[in-house]
Amino acid sequence: MSTPLADRITEHLGTVARMRALRDADPDLAARVHALKAYQAARFARSYADLLAHPRYGAAARFFLDELYGPQEFSQRDAQFGRVVPALVRLFPGELVATVEQLGQLHALTEALDDAAARQLPGLPCTAEAYARAWQGTGRAPAREDQIRLTLAIGTALDRYTRNRLMRSTLKLMRGPAQAAGLSALQKFLESGFDAFGAMKGAGEFLGLVAQRERALAAALFAPGAVQAAALPAPERPPPLDLLP
Repeated sequence: MSTPLADRITEHLGTVARMRALRDADPDLAARVHALKAYQAARFARSYADLLAHPRYGAAARFFLDELYGPQEFSQRDAQFGRVVPALVRLFPGELVATVEQLGQLHALTEALDDAAARQLPGLPCTAEAYARAWQGTGRAPAREDQIRLTLAIGTALDRYTRNRLMRSTLKLMRGPAQAAGLSALQKFLESGFDAFGAMKGAGEFLGLVAQRERALAAALFAPGAVQAAALPAPERPPPLDLLP
């Protein structure tokens, strides 16, 4: 039986699948999107070099980079979701399903924004100036804020779950059923998130830093004069544009 959450997850996956199909049919667009994603991963690594090297926050920062900001395709995870959404809703606790729905929403929004920005790139390779020009060209500052908000919401949920011993035990017990139902990639994502956030023993400061840095960069990229500022050598750029690769 379908549920509103299941329908929304399916809708998000459909959005991602349609954008992938468009890229498959347009090698130039595919190359631009890949270059943009790789640039953004490099940007994240520079913006969060301190947290990636931090003994308390390193695992969570790596989780964000690998699972939310990385250039890799999540086609396997998406394919699993698409095949077994009803099983996902039936087998996993309701709170986790709600977080998976947010993940699907974030995934679809991220792909849409990456697609929009990639179409605005003046050419390859992606440079700091081109990156600023691309974001300015999208005109989608509110959507970028939605993306940040969803990222933080997922992080907040994972932090909350790690404080719930029953939830952690339930997730471990789900390994067998998840494998049997074809949900191993989702199980891996959730367990990785649990482990990374659990190791921090409180994610408030980490998420606060992410919120501050991402919103500061978004404001700078959409501000008048961002393209001209990004065109300067990195040491001459105003922060946080100086952290663009």
